[in-house]
Amino acid sequence: MAEAHDREGGTQSFTLRLRRYDPESGNAPYWDEHKIELEPHRSVLEAVLQAKDRFDGSIGIRCSCRQAICGSCGVRVNGEPALACHTHLDAAKAGARDGVIEIEPMGNMPVIKDLIVDMDAVHWKKIQRVTPWLLAKQPVPEREYIVPKDAMVDVTQTMACIQCGACVSDCLAMEVDPGFIGPAALAKAYRFVGDPRDAEQYERLNDLAQDPQGIFDCTHCFKCVEACPKGVNPMGQIMRLRRIATGDHHIVDQNNGKRHEDALTTLVRDYGLNHEAELVPRSYGGNSWFGKFHPAAGKEMLASLPTAIKGLLRGKMTPAKILFGHKIPAQDLKAVQAIYDKVESRPERYELNLYIAGEDE
Repeated sequence: MAEAHDREGGTQSFTLRLRRYDPESGNAPYWDEHKIELEPHRSVLEAVLQAKDRFDGSIGIRCSCRQAICGSCGVRVNGEPALACHTHLDAAKAGARDGVIEIEPMGNMPVIKDLIVDMDAVHWKKIQRVTPWLLAKQPVPEREYIVPKDAMVDVTQTMACIQCGACVSDCLAMEVDPGFIGPAALAKAYRFVGDPRDAEQYERLNDLAQDPQGIFDCTHCFKCVEACPKGVNPMGQIMRLRRIATGDHHIVDQNNGKRHEDALTTLVRDYGLNHEAELVPRSYGGNSWFGKFHPAAGKEMLASLPTAIKGLLRGKMTPAKILFGHKIPAQDLKAVQAIYDKVESRPERYELNLYIAGEDE
């Protein structure tokens, strides 16, 4: 009779495996399992709240709107960042190991209790770092600013951020360097860098470019792009900050970000592929074959010598490739160079977030 009632009512049994941790207790984190009964289309958040209501009122989870708007209920479901209120139980179970839905707190932030992390200590601190408000041009108009439509369309994607911290949770660069400003804060920085009403575009970009943990600390792992539940594409915004800093303002930073970018684009144009042995000396010593004779390049090449030796011993590199680079067919090299010619012949760079503007035909 009970099984028939479940089928008629549409409820199913789900097993939740919650990572529990209370730093004040002095005990190590542990896993806690609960079985709940809910319809498959209901959310993971509802399941956790049912477990809290029926079995253990001490379970800690943060939530508010329950409509994927406030960003409060960010967690990891089966190891992946998600909004608990926006993740259906049937989908979570399908992606679970042995059918048990694992729910953990987000990463790269201290745990306050169970599934609640301290966003003030990391996320909001980094948001404040980028001056997240408009620094208006003077004089301020008597009425409204008249802003081109394209300009506002351009920043709309970053304005979609709900500050859930999912991208921060999964950022691999922050795992290695916790001081990295991070994807959420840098996406917020583009919100104002891309706004024509802001008076300090250069100052913002120069600040973020010169900071060793700024825009050039991103490792292009795409984890923040996959993690974001709102399609903000934080890594894309970081790349756009770089393009404006180096391409429009020609900011030469102390991190060799611009030099590295110039060296890479030149090598790909000349060889069709990256010439790894030339990239390091040109990034540090100048964008030409003679860059390797610069003292700064020599020091960096000496530091990377153990890596080069390992590559030679394991067959990943050969003396010929080190000296002459990769070779591709002549027609393929011409095709690569034709792309450069087409792009560089344009009078100005024109780009919009395609997520808003539509597909680039």
